[in-house]
Amino acid sequence: MSSNTETILIYTILAGLLSIVYGFFTGKSILSSSAGNPKMQEIASAIQIGAKAYLNRQYKTIAIVGVVVLVIVSFSFNTLVGLGYLIGATLSGIAGYVGMLVSVQANVRTAEASRKGLASGLSIAFKSGAVTGMLVAGLALLSIAVYYYLLLSFRVDEREIVNALVALGFGASLISIFARLGGGIFTKGADVGADLVGKVEAGIPEDDPRNPAVIADNVGDNVGDCAGMAADLFETYAVTIVATMVLSSIFFPGDMSMMIYPLSIGGACILTSIIGTFFVKLGKSKNVMNALYKGFVVSAFSSLIILYPVTDYVLGLDNVYNLKNKSFTGMSLYYCGIIGLVITGLLIWVTEYYTGTNYRPVRSVAGSSTTGHGTNVIQGLAISLEATAIPALIIVVGILTTNNIAGLYGIAIAVTTMLALAGMVVALDAYGPVTDNAGGIAEMSKLPNNVRKTTDALDAVGNTTKAVTKGYAIGSAGLGALVLFAAYTEDIKHFSKVAGSNLEGIIVTFDLSNPYVVVGLLIGGMLPYLFGSMGMQAVGRAGGAVVIEVRRQFKKYPGIMKKKQKPDYAKLVDLLTVAAIKEMILPSLLPVLSPIVLYFAILFIGGQVAALAAVGAMLLGVIITGLFVAVSMTAGGGAWDNAKKYIEDGNFGGKGSEAHKAAVTGDTVGDPYKDTAGPAVNPMIKITNIVALLLLAVIAV
Repeated sequence: MSSNTETILIYTILAGLLSIVYGFFTGKSILSSSAGNPKMQEIASAIQIGAKAYLNRQYKTIAIVGVVVLVIVSFSFNTLVGLGYLIGATLSGIAGYVGMLVSVQANVRTAEASRKGLASGLSIAFKSGAVTGMLVAGLALLSIAVYYYLLLSFRVDEREIVNALVALGFGASLISIFARLGGGIFTKGADVGADLVGKVEAGIPEDDPRNPAVIADNVGDNVGDCAGMAADLFETYAVTIVATMVLSSIFFPGDMSMMIYPLSIGGACILTSIIGTFFVKLGKSKNVMNALYKGFVVSAFSSLIILYPVTDYVLGLDNVYNLKNKSFTGMSLYYCGIIGLVITGLLIWVTEYYTGTNYRPVRSVAGSSTTGHGTNVIQGLAISLEATAIPALIIVVGILTTNNIAGLYGIAIAVTTMLALAGMVVALDAYGPVTDNAGGIAEMSKLPNNVRKTTDALDAVGNTTKAVTKGYAIGSAGLGALVLFAAYTEDIKHFSKVAGSNLEGIIVTFDLSNPYVVVGLLIGGMLPYLFGSMGMQAVGRAGGAVVIEVRRQFKKYPGIMKKKQKPDYAKLVDLLTVAAIKEMILPSLLPVLSPIVLYFAILFIGGQVAALAAVGAMLLGVIITGLFVAVSMTAGGGAWDNAKKYIEDGNFGGKGSEAHKAAVTGDTVGDPYKDTAGPAVNPMIKITNIVALLLLAVIAV
């Protein structure tokens, strides 16, 4: 390891540590603020206990599966690869758990701060999101940089390093899909059940303490949107950097500068994300969304500036690199990084357009509610399908442009730069559940109307930030998976040239005239739909169980509606905990087992070349349909949700009107779309690709 490489790695590690330090002191300042009156603290405590109880039980279940997989990975490869898997899985779990802990402490403090006004409430809510965001980005970067540094220090073979890093990404992905899916089933089961019985049948407001499911609903916001998203973006961040490093090792063997360039991008952009957090302040317009975007824009432009000297120092702007039939310079890769930042901004803008209350799509769904439940659902589905077009075109232009500049490696650098802003993006997302909970606490503790008005203003923006960050996560996941697919195809070519490899001399093509390729494409294309179906049905069953339990409590304890008896909140939390953990296992294992099962099935029928071609085609099918399914579900669900909010703001008859009832139905359909099945497709796409990479490494030796 050269002194230059060591210096860059140390600076990268220091940048990761700085994000942890930022998270610690910002978290400390949040905890030092007032937690409100005893009633507020009692409600917040119930949410905290429920969230911790759920995650503790979920992580115990995940640990059992994780240990089994750890043994298999260690046995199939070696201890170093097993350790990489363990690091990725452990830190992904920690990122999700810490995100939840911060959220459940910040919600009541946001409600209390909202007594002072919009600026104070925004400050606490965003700071809590920033803690989660910086911890996610910092832990993900540190996990790769520190482990890579240690592997280099012990002079481990480059191929072993690649396998160990891929295993790290696999560990992060496995935890992510469990956390995302399990949390999504819990939160949407609670939300759907609470809305159907509370709003539609009983006619009581959202977050009314008489609703037995209301605490479970607030718990769900934290375990789904906070813990789930934190683990999700930790995994996306780690996997993307690992995939780019894998391509570096294949395209530029022995070139350490190319290997550490993705890490240096991550380290530099953590600094710019931290800088951006200090610019999130309410301006004279009192526009909350503008205040949040101000921080994002500062982070993006700061990244654009800082990546210039970083690229020059690590690669040299004028140095020429050769990749197959294409030559490019360090400056070319800097341009690819800029394109990645532009793609990020465009994806966020498009998602806001399709989910914001100020734009045509949401208002068209709200307007369709005036003619009934069916027309609301039809228009919501139409918008969900329409919402896939522009993101797809943005990604197409991004792929063509970066590929023209620097080939596949240019695409990888663009995606890496997109993910380098994950700290700020997670901050925007984690802001959402905090403000949602703050509104619930304000309602249940009967704070003055002006406080609830403030929390509602914060929460309305939170719905949009949650949607735009999901759009960002899915878009970057699709491009990241494309890099993984490229790594799979290039790995086959690499092993075919290695003397003594089991794949020596093998040539695999993905010709559509090959029936095994078509079979792989069809099976891969099917997986996101099947996975999404499993997630939706799980929410349906969980939500149905909540409806039955809430009805039972209303019937058995009539004093609840008269506010003379207290609902059994704990019963609903426990019911959903059991249901979510039970329901998450089978769908989560689907992307893990699919490449393995397909490989051995085709191996038996058509031989090794056919099996490798089928698995590769399956990866491509998963990426293509997965991207469309995830974007469609996320944007459509967000549009349904905000159409309901738009009507509740007094449009088309307002709360209690027939249009409002139809909008609640649409939101009920959209909830598992946007918060369970859609987002969970994101890690599902990548875990399928990573398993295929590990399978290839096992087969080759």
